[in-house]
Amino acid sequence: MNKIYKVLFASVLFLVVSCGKEYTAEDLKVINGYWEIEKVQMPDGEEKDYTINASVDYYEVNDKGEGLRQKVMPQLTGEYLTNEIAEKLTIVNEGGKTWLKYKTDFAEWKEELVDLDEDEFVVKNENDIIYHYKKAVPFTLK
Repeated sequence: MNKIYKVLFASVLFLVVSCGKEYTAEDLKVINGYWEIEKVQMPDGEEKDYTINASVDYYEVNDKGEGLRQKVMPQLTGEYLTNEIAEKLTIVNEGGKTWLKYKTDFAEWKEELVDLDEDEFVVKNENDIIYHYKKAVPFTLK
């Protein structure tokens, strides 16, 4: 009897861990704009908080889930500087999860979209590192 409970528990645990969420095109509209990393969780549970960011990520995605991510640097005027290098971004639903797929001339990688709303979003990369983003607020001296 004890073996049955172990198998049942393992099955339920597998379902809970493997289930993700698929986001719609309407859900994904909130990703457009400037985002900064708030904290990073390592696979071993260690967390690193980011209180100050020298750069933030700018996302621009259309209704088809295609667009770009670009690193930009906030300025004291409230504007952002960029090096004009952007990563191609495609957002797709596969296997019951939503994936952010990036491509440059040098590499391709993907991240699972774990959570998304107007104020924050969370992604997990292929190395099980979890990034927590928050909406970036432009800094100004005014």
